[in-house]
Amino acid sequence: MTKTSIIARKSQKSSLATLKGLLPFLAPYKREFILAGIALVVAACATLAIPYAFKQMIDLGFGAAGSKSIRHVDLYFLALFGVACVLAISTAARFYTVSWLGERVTADMRNAVYRHVVTQSPQFFETTQTGEVLSRLTTDTTLIQAVVGTSISMALRNTLLFAGGLAMLFVTSVRLSSIIIVLLAAVVLPIVLFGRRVRKLSRDSQDRIADASAMAGEILNAMPIVQAFTHEAVESGRFGASVENAFKTAMRRIRARSLLTVIAILLVFGAIVFVLWLGAHAVIQGAMTGGELGQFILYAAIVAGSIGALAEVLGEAQRAAGATERLLELMSVRSPIQSPANPLPLPPRIGNGAAVALKDVVFHYPSRPQAASLSHLSLAIEPGETVAVVGPSGAGKTTLFQLLLRFYDPQQGSVTFDGVDIRQLDLHALRDAIGIVPQDTVIFSADAMENIRYGRVDASDEEVIATARMAAAHEFIEKLPQGYRSFLGERGVRLSGGQRQRIAIARAMLKNPPLLLLDEATSALDAESERLVQSALEAAMVGRTTLIIAHRLATVQRADRIIVMESGHIVETGTHASLIALGGIYANLAALQFHANR
Repeated sequence: MTKTSIIARKSQKSSLATLKGLLPFLAPYKREFILAGIALVVAACATLAIPYAFKQMIDLGFGAAGSKSIRHVDLYFLALFGVACVLAISTAARFYTVSWLGERVTADMRNAVYRHVVTQSPQFFETTQTGEVLSRLTTDTTLIQAVVGTSISMALRNTLLFAGGLAMLFVTSVRLSSIIIVLLAAVVLPIVLFGRRVRKLSRDSQDRIADASAMAGEILNAMPIVQAFTHEAVESGRFGASVENAFKTAMRRIRARSLLTVIAILLVFGAIVFVLWLGAHAVIQGAMTGGELGQFILYAAIVAGSIGALAEVLGEAQRAAGATERLLELMSVRSPIQSPANPLPLPPRIGNGAAVALKDVVFHYPSRPQAASLSHLSLAIEPGETVAVVGPSGAGKTTLFQLLLRFYDPQQGSVTFDGVDIRQLDLHALRDAIGIVPQDTVIFSADAMENIRYGRVDASDEEVIATARMAAAHEFIEKLPQGYRSFLGERGVRLSGGQRQRIAIARAMLKNPPLLLLDEATSALDAESERLVQSALEAAMVGRTTLIIAHRLATVQRADRIIVMESGHIVETGTHASLIALGGIYANLAALQFHANR
C-alpha cells in the first residue's frame, strides 16, 4: 500500500548525524550529564589502572624473592581491591545517572510529540494513521531511551577505554602498538560500510512495525463491524501478514547486525592475537618482561573489547537514528491552521448570541483538491437566530461547521464571527465561543461526570447534574451502577447510541457558548428521548445563535430560517411553510419523509 502520510517520507541521506536532533531534549540536564561524565571518567581510569597494577605485581612481586616479594604481593592485591571499590562505586553512579537521563528525556520527548500532534489540524489526520503516530510515541521513543540511558554512556566509556588503552599500549611497546594500529585501521572500513546497511534495515523495521500498529488500531476500533460481517478470520489474516512482514524485516536487520558483530570481533581479535604472538616471541628473546607482556595483553583486551562494544553500540545508535528521524519528521509537521501573532479580541458579548457570516467562500478538502465542497457560498446569520441547514449527503453541510470552527481555512472568501475574520482571532478564543454536538458522538474512557464536565472543566458537580437534567440524561445516568461516577467504557460502549448523544448534548450545553452547532443532534434518539431533548435544546437556544444540521425535517420546522444546500451551493432559503409552498427540493424532501412516517 502506498503511504500518503507526510511523516512517512524516507530520507535518502540520513545518518547518525540525525541524533543531533536530540540535543534540545538533552540540553536542560547539563548538571546530570556532568555528574555522569565525572563518574564515567573515574570508572574508566580505574579500569585502565588494573593492567598496570598487574604488571607491577608480576614484575616486583612474583619476580622478586623472600619477605619483600610477599610485601609487594600484599600491597598490590590491596591496591587492586581499592581500584575495584572505586570502579564499583563510580560504575553504579554512572548507571543511575544515565538511566535517570534516559527515562527523563524519553518522557520529555513523548510529551513534546503528543503536545505537537494534538495541535495539528484535521488535514493532518486525513493523511496520517493514528497507529503510525502511536508507534512513534511508544516504539521509537523506547529506542531513544535505550540510546540516551545506555548507549551514549557505553559509547563514551568505551571511547575513553579505547583511547586510554591505546595510549598505554604505546607506553608498553611502541613497536607492537604500531603494528596493531595499522591492522585495526584496515578492519574499520568494512565495519563502517556494513553499518550503513544496518541503519537502513533498522528504519525499514520500524516502518513495518508502525504499519502493523496502524492496522491493529483501525480494526480494534471497528470490531462491531468486523464481527457483523464475520471478518474476524480475514482481519486476523491481514494482521498476521503485516506482523510476519515486520518479522521478516526485523530478521534482515538482525542478520545484518549479527554479521557486523562477527566481522568486527573476528577482524579486531585476529589482529590482536597476531600482535600478541609477536609479543610472546619478544619475551622469549628478552626484549620484554613477563609483566610488560601481561600489561600489554590486558590493555589489548581492553582496546579490543571497547571496539567490540562500540560496534554493538553503533548498531543501537543506527536504530535510534532511524527512530529519531521519524520523530523529528513528525515534529517538523506544521499545522496550516495557526493563531495569528497578534490576534484581535472578540467583541464584548451582549447576550443575544453571535453574528456569523460566510462571504463568497470557496473550499475543497486538501485530500480532494479537485472537488469543491463549497462553491462561492455566502451566508449571514444574525445574533440569536436559529438556522437549519438541510440537503442531501455531500451537499457541504458539515463543511460549514468545520470552517466555523476553523478546522480548515477556505481557499477563497472569508468567515467572520461578530464581524471579525476568524483568521484574526486566537484559535482557543474562537473555539471557546462555539459549542458543538457532532454527528459521531465522542465518549471518553472516563465516568459520566467527567465526560459531561469536558464541556467546561471548572464546572461544579451541581452544574454538571443540572445540565444533564436539561439534556434528559440525568435519569439514565442515575440508573448506572455508580451513577455519575460510572465508567462508560472505551468510546462509551456501555451506553446506547441515544444515551451517548444525550451525554454529548449535555457537554455542549454546559459550555454555554454564544454559538451552538448541532450536527444531527437528535438522530440517535427514540421518539420519547427526542421530545425531551428537543425541549431542552429549545431552552438552550434562547439567547444564542444556533446552527442546526438535520436530515429529519421534523427537528427543524421551528427554525427561524431553513437553508437548503446542494453540491456546495445554497439553492433555497425560507421558513418551513414558505419552502413547502415553493415546491422545490425541500418540499420534495418533506413529502418523502412525512409520507413515509404516516
